[in-house]
Amino acid sequence: MKLKNSIRAGLFLTAALMAGPLAALELQETPGLDPSLPPVAERLPTEPLVVDLEAKGRKTGKHGGAIDTLIGRAKDVRLINVWGYARLVGYNEQLELLPDLLQDVEVEDGRIFTLHTREGHKWSDGHPFGAEDIRYYFEDIVSNENLTPSGLPPFLLVNGKGPKFEVLDETTVRFTWDEPNPLFLPELAKSRPPFIYRPAHYLKQFHEKYGDPDVIAKEAAKVKARSWAPLHNKKDDMYNARNVDLPTLQPWVRKRDDSDLRFILERNPYYHRVDSTGQQLPYADEVIMTVADGKLIPAKTQAGESNLQARNLSFSDITVLKKGEKQNGYVTALWSNSKGSEISILPNLTVKDPVWRELLRDSRFRHALSVAIDRNLLNRVLFFGLGTPGNDTVLASSPLYKAELTTKWAEYDPDKANALLDEIGLTKRDKKGIRLMPDGRPLEIIVETSGEQQVQDDALELVKEMWKEVGVALFAKPSQRDNMRERAITGDLVMSVWTGFENGIPTSEMPPDDFAPVHGDSFSWHKWGDYYETQGEGGEKPDWAPAERLMELYKAWLVSRTPEERTKIWEEMLQIHADETIHIGLVSGVRQPVVIKNVENVPLEGIYGWDPGAHYGIHRMDEFFKAD
Repeated sequence: MKLKNSIRAGLFLTAALMAGPLAALELQETPGLDPSLPPVAERLPTEPLVVDLEAKGRKTGKHGGAIDTLIGRAKDVRLINVWGYARLVGYNEQLELLPDLLQDVEVEDGRIFTLHTREGHKWSDGHPFGAEDIRYYFEDIVSNENLTPSGLPPFLLVNGKGPKFEVLDETTVRFTWDEPNPLFLPELAKSRPPFIYRPAHYLKQFHEKYGDPDVIAKEAAKVKARSWAPLHNKKDDMYNARNVDLPTLQPWVRKRDDSDLRFILERNPYYHRVDSTGQQLPYADEVIMTVADGKLIPAKTQAGESNLQARNLSFSDITVLKKGEKQNGYVTALWSNSKGSEISILPNLTVKDPVWRELLRDSRFRHALSVAIDRNLLNRVLFFGLGTPGNDTVLASSPLYKAELTTKWAEYDPDKANALLDEIGLTKRDKKGIRLMPDGRPLEIIVETSGEQQVQDDALELVKEMWKEVGVALFAKPSQRDNMRERAITGDLVMSVWTGFENGIPTSEMPPDDFAPVHGDSFSWHKWGDYYETQGEGGEKPDWAPAERLMELYKAWLVSRTPEERTKIWEEMLQIHADETIHIGLVSGVRQPVVIKNVENVPLEGIYGWDPGAHYGIHRMDEFFKAD
C-alpha cells in the first residue's frame, strides 16, 4: 500500500501476507470442483493474495470436508458474510489494516483515496470484478434517490459533502474529499461493511437505467414489489445471504434455497486468496449451518454436534463444555472477549426527570456508585476470578491502554462512597436507611435489563446488596431491548445494564464514535445522540461540559490527518470517561468459549468480538481445515 502523510509507514505491511504473480506459484487444482470450471490459474486474479501460513504459525491445510456449526435462527445464515471476512481492506490479528480484496490503496493527505482492484479478479459466478462494480455502487445505488432516499451514508460525507468520484481505469477508482476522511477505510473493514462494490453485471438487469422494463415488471410482480427500486433493493442483498442468485467475493457462497433449517454454503471457486503452496483457499468445501433452539446449542455442542461453535455459547457454559471434551472429541478454547466490559451499568444522562438528571450528571454521584461496588467479589462469584475487575474502557491488548483507565474510581471503598453521597447533600434517610433525594423521594434506582443475559441479572443482585450498604436502593426491572430503547427515547429510562463498549481493543485509526454522544440508540445519552444524528432537528444539544468536550474531540478526529493527532484525541476521550465514570463497568476480559472439533488452524487463544473481529473473521476462517 502506498502511503502519503496520513497513515503510519508500515501500517499496511505484514510478513504474513504476500502478493505476487501467479508465475511464482505452482498452483494446485482443488479436488471435487465442477470439471466444467476453468483451471485455477484462470479463476484467480493475476496477483492473488498469498498467505504465508508458516509465518503465522499455522499449518498448511488440505482441501475438503465441511465445517458444521449451529445457529439460533435462520437469519443467522448472514454470519457467513461476517466470518468469511473478505473485505476491501481488513484487520489482521495485530489490528493492522491491510489490503485484501484490493491489490493496493494509495492515501494522500488523508482525503484522497485511490483504490486498486486485482487484475483478473472474478465474482463467484466467474464474471470480472473491478472498477465498474465500485462505480455502480457509488453512481447508481447510493447516489440514486430512488434506491437511497436518505442520500450518501455518513462515512462518505465530510462536513456534509460527498466525494468527487473518478474511474481511472478498469481496476482503479479514486474518492477525493475536500477535507480528510479518516472514517472511510475503517468502515470498509467492519464485520458488516457497506460493500461499496456491487455485482453490476447482475444487478443492472433490475435497474431502470439499464434493464428491460418488461423484464423488470415481471420480476417485480413475482416478489410483489411496487416498482423497480424495491425489486432492486430486494435483489441487492450483499450482507443477509438471502438471494442465492447474487454473486459474492466471500470464501463461501449460498447457492441453495431449499431449507430454512439447514444452510449449505459452498466454496467460491474464484476466491482471491491462496496459500504459499499454491492451494486456493478456502480449505473447507462447505460450511453447514444448522438452526437449533438457542437454549439447546450448548448441550448440542457438548454432544459433539458442531465442528466450530461460539455462537450462543457463554462463559457460564464453560464448565459443562469442559466435561464433555474427552468423550466427544473436541477442545474448548477460551478466547478473550473484546468488549470494554462484560457488564456495564449505564446512567441515562439525558433522563427526563429533572431531579434524576441533575443527580446523574453529578460526577460525585457516579463515583460513589462505582466505588461502592466490590468488583473483585463480582469477578469471583460470576467469573471464577478469571476476568479483570474495573471500568468499561479499552483492554490491555489495545495500543491505547493505560492501567489508570481501568482502575480509576473503580476500587472498592464504601467509606468514600458514603462521604461522596454526604457531600452531595444526600444525608437524610428513610426508616429503612435509604437516602432521600433532594425532592424527598427515596433514592431508589430502577435499573432496566433486557432479560437476554442471566449474568446481568445475577450481577445486579450482588450490586443491590453493595449499594444498600451506602443507602442506595436498586431495583432490577426486566424488560426487552426494544422497550428499553423506547424508554430511552422518551426520557423515562433512569439507568440500564448492558454489555460494555463493543470495541475494547481500538487503535487510534478506528473511529471513537461509541465514546462520544453521536448515536441515538445509546442508553447513556439518547437525546444528545439523536441531536447529532438528526443535525439538530431532534433530541437535545449537549449541555453537560464533558459531553460537549467529547463531541468536540470526535469532530476533531473526523478531520484529523495523522495517527499522532488521532492518538491524542483518543487519549483525551478515554481519560474523560475514566475521570467521569460515564459508564459503571464491572468486569472485563471475560472468556468466550470456542468449541473446536476436528478442525485445524483455529487458534486456542484469540480475540472474540464484533468490530473489530467479525467473530472468526479476524483469524481467517478460510484457513481452517478439517482434520483427518
